[in-house]
Amino acid sequence: MKKFSCPGDHVSYQLHIRVHRDVRIVAGALGSCNFPAGHYVYTGSARRNLQARITRHLSTGKKLRWHIDYLLAHPDVEILRVETSAIPECRWNQQLEGRIPVAGFGASDCRNGCGSHLKLLSPFP
Repeated sequence: MKKFSCPGDHVSYQLHIRVHRDVRIVAGALGSCNFPAGHYVYTGSARRNLQARITRHLSTGKKLRWHIDYLLAHPDVEILRVETSAIPECRWNQQLEGRIPVAGFGASDCRNGCGSHLKLLSPFP
């Protein structure tokens, strides 16, 4: 398992994800979801211990709990890099240009109208 560290005042993270080819997964209550090949960014947060949350995302063989877990468990999906910030999760997500591939993905508890906390930045041909 990879270890990750971040500044103590950071509350949010972004996972830059590469989907190598078109992927179809079942993501918990969202059901069947399609993700075209491309570069995605997932924005999340943790009320406590941001480092542990990120380390969990970087691990394999974990219990699938959140929408993003289902996507990251697919063999054609990889995390390219992780960024952290003191900017609140929804504000940071809303600043990000991109297309929403699956409505509600990672945003079941969002109260700020994000629509999704996963965005497709650039599809691959």
